[in-house]
Amino acid sequence: MRGLIERLGKRFSRGSIRYVMFASFTVSALVAVLLTGMTLYARFSRQMDEAIQEENQILVSQVNQSLSTYLRDMIRLSDAIYYNVVKNTDLEQEPVGEKIRLLYDTYSDYVENVALFTGDGRLVATAPAAKVREKADVASAPWFTVAMERTENLHFGVPAVQNLFENTDSGYKRVISLSCAVELTGGSDTQLGVLLIDLKYSALTALFQSVKLSGSGYVYLVDGAGALIYHPERTLIASGQVRENNLWAAALSDGVYTEDWEGSRRSVIVQSVGYTGWKLVGVVERPVFMMSLRHTLPFLAVILCVYLELLILMNVLLSRKLTEPLRRLQESVGAVEEGGTPPAIYVGGTTETRELGAAIQHMVDRLRQLSDDMVREHAAKQKSELNALQAQINPHFLYNTLDIIVWMIENGQREDAVRVVTALARFFRLSLAKGRNIIPVRDELEHVRNYLLIQEMRYKNKFRYQITCPEEAASLTTIKLVVQPIVENAIYHSMDFMDGDGLIDIRAATDGQTLTITISDNGLGMPPDVVERLLTAPPQPDPQSTGKRGSGIGLRNVQERIRLYFGPDYGVTIQSEPDEGTVVTLRLPAVPYGEMEES
Repeated sequence: MRGLIERLGKRFSRGSIRYVMFASFTVSALVAVLLTGMTLYARFSRQMDEAIQEENQILVSQVNQSLSTYLRDMIRLSDAIYYNVVKNTDLEQEPVGEKIRLLYDTYSDYVENVALFTGDGRLVATAPAAKVREKADVASAPWFTVAMERTENLHFGVPAVQNLFENTDSGYKRVISLSCAVELTGGSDTQLGVLLIDLKYSALTALFQSVKLSGSGYVYLVDGAGALIYHPERTLIASGQVRENNLWAAALSDGVYTEDWEGSRRSVIVQSVGYTGWKLVGVVERPVFMMSLRHTLPFLAVILCVYLELLILMNVLLSRKLTEPLRRLQESVGAVEEGGTPPAIYVGGTTETRELGAAIQHMVDRLRQLSDDMVREHAAKQKSELNALQAQINPHFLYNTLDIIVWMIENGQREDAVRVVTALARFFRLSLAKGRNIIPVRDELEHVRNYLLIQEMRYKNKFRYQITCPEEAASLTTIKLVVQPIVENAIYHSMDFMDGDGLIDIRAATDGQTLTITISDNGLGMPPDVVERLLTAPPQPDPQSTGKRGSGIGLRNVQERIRLYFGPDYGVTIQSEPDEGTVVTLRLPAVPYGEMEES
């Protein structure tokens, strides 16, 4: 080997200039290609791994947020039953079944049943109506004993078949039991009892159905002891065909970990779920970006052939013939780097430069396409974030409305209570709108009408309202929840200070090209600097705030949603003067409902 190297060195030093240049360029080019390829490969692998891991963490966080919101709603239901119904009721004087049923009806999509028991396991009330099975030992049930032992806490169980009540459907459903100790009042005596809320297991699993992590990744849920609450392969795990390292994951703190499990290396993302002690675990097989030898060798061979051909041509053709196409190609690539609307990539000269120019043109076209796709994806993501923001319904509006209903029932105003309950049901039905964001104007105004009906019952004799909408405007397209936040601002910031002479006037109109929805009030009005800040300062929704304020959506959110869907020519304008009232106008294109697709 040493002798061979010496002979090659002597031949290289005594060869012609063409040979030396050819050999030097060839070796240099091969070394550069190998080093660049390995560097780019390593960098690409690392960046891709980091990007995928970050995306998976975001997905797990989104699931965690949805799950926490769901559990928080169930805890609020438990608190509402205890503090608003059970704690304020003398069981010897008044039954609590009807009040519990009203709250159950509100959450029936998520709750299988609600039951109240005495400390010795006797049934006090249940919703929907049901009988305890004769052989059921309520006092020995795990949810009952843990509630009586730790009376200060709420307790979430693990999924189980609900077999406590006699089932007329000839079958039992899987539930997760939420139980807590409550104080029951009977005359002058009090005793401890247990409130049981059986959560529908199907409602919880629905939160996980649309979650897809990278590759074959998945998300599962465990309690503090490692017991599986949800797993996409729960049936296979129960039968022993599949194993999961859930006990190890349950002992981990929040973070990202790497584990070797059954011959594969995978990333494990662990996040704690509030209120429960549960943990959400995301599992993703770690990607290995390795090209097979069968694909690598042809690729390297093509690269080497191209470079060798270029080097040979450089030794044969005149310098100018070789360098001029490269110079023009360089100029066209430079024009691309400068941005704007550059000319087409130069394609000319030798075969190699033509192929290179065509490849660069293809790459530029592809990059432009990817850039456009990224812009569209960013717009879609922004729409999703704004739609998620507008979907946050202020819980205090719901609490206040329920308090009004309870007060009306207690004071014998049952017809008014029915009106408020009906309006509240329609309000939430239209708020959900079957997941659609594009709705007809008549649905949006009907949603506002129900909202105003509830607020009119709450703010007796403080204001009145009128809604005017011709049929040609009612059948046009609008975005869900763009009028109600503005009406809400008018009530909380203007009508709340009126004394019977407040007026909110809502009018929809169209000239065939543009749809306008005007919301005017005769309230306090605003100075110009406040008006300008409403459309420029970002909204700061705070679901935990107890102060009187809007829904958290904000005028700026309405402005951005309109412009995202319909373009910068449309949006919100405000006219207001102190002590003169406020007029807010929404401008949208006059598009008949059904001609615009949901995006």
